Amino acid sequence: MKRFPYFRADFTASLVVFLVAVPLCVGVAVASGVPAELGLVTGIVGGLLTGLLPGSSLQVSGPAAGLTVLVFEAVKEYGLGALGALVLAAGLLQLAMGALKLGRWFRAISVAVVQGMLAGIGLVLIAGQLYALTDAKAPGSGLANIAHLPALTTDTAGSKTALCALAIGAGTIAVLVLWPRWRRAARILPAPLAAVALATVAVWALDLPVARVKVSGLLDAIQPPGPADLATLADVGVLGTVLAFALIASAESLFSAAAVDRLHNGPKTDYDKELIAQGAGN
Repeated sequence: MKRFPYFRADFTASLVVFLVAVPLCVGVAVASGVPAELGLVTGIVGGLLTGLLPGSSLQVSGPAAGLTVLVFEAVKEYGLGALGALVLAAGLLQLAMGALKLGRWFRAISVAVVQGMLAGIGLVLIAGQLYALTDAKAPGSGLANIAHLPALTTDTAGSKTALCALAIGAGTIAVLVLWPRWRRAARILPAPLAAVALATVAVWALDLPVARVKVSGLLDAIQPPGPADLATLADVGVLGTVLAFALIASAESLFSAAAVDRLHNGPKTDYDKELIAQGAGN
C-alpha cells in the first residue's frame, strides 16, 4: 500500500459518495422529467469520465440540481430524444471553453449573481416538487405550479392517499434535517441514504398506497441521439438552451471547487482542466 498511502480513506470516502449519489441521481432524474434509469446511467458514465480527468483533487461530480428546471422544460419542449443532443453540445462547449483557458474567467462572476440565479431556480423546483410530495401531477410550467398551490392544498386535505404520501415525504425531510445531529450514526450512514432507506422500509412494512420509482434495465435506457435529434441543434432556441446548460453547469462546478479550495491547503483547482473534465463527462 506504499503506492497508495491513502487508499483506506479514499475507499471509504468513495463508498460514502456512492451511497449518496445513487438516490440523488434517481431523484434529480425524476424531478427533471426523465426516467430514473437515465439518472443512474449518466451518474455512472459522468462520474467515471470526470474522475479520470480531474481538475480538482477533492471535487465530486454528480447531478446538478440547479439544472433540473431547465432540463424539465427542455424535455417538455423538444422531447426526451433531443436531450442527449443538448447535453452533448453543452459538453462540447465546455471542452472548448476549457481549451481556450476560459475557466478562470468564471471567478470574475459575482457569487451573488450565481446565488440569486440558483435561488430562483430552487424556488421553481420546490414548487414543482410539492406536487410530487403528494403524488399529484404538476400543472407544468413554474408559474403554473406556483399558481395552483392553493388548489393543491385543498386537494391534499381531502385525499387520504395524498396525505399518506405527504406524511412519508415530510418524514423523509425530517430525517434529512435531524440525522446529521446524531453524529455517530451520520459518520456511518449518510443522511440522504438513511432518509431513503427508512422511508422505503416504512412504505413496504405498512403497505402504504404511494407511488413508487420504477427503474427498468439500464442498458435499455441508453439511446444515443439520432440524426433527427442532432438536427434540433440548428434551432436558435435550442442553442440558447445549450448555452444555458453549459454556463450554469460550469458555474456550479467551478464555484463549488473554489469553495472546497478554501477548506484545505493541498493542490488547488485547475479551473480550465476541471472545465474540460466536466465537458467530457457531459
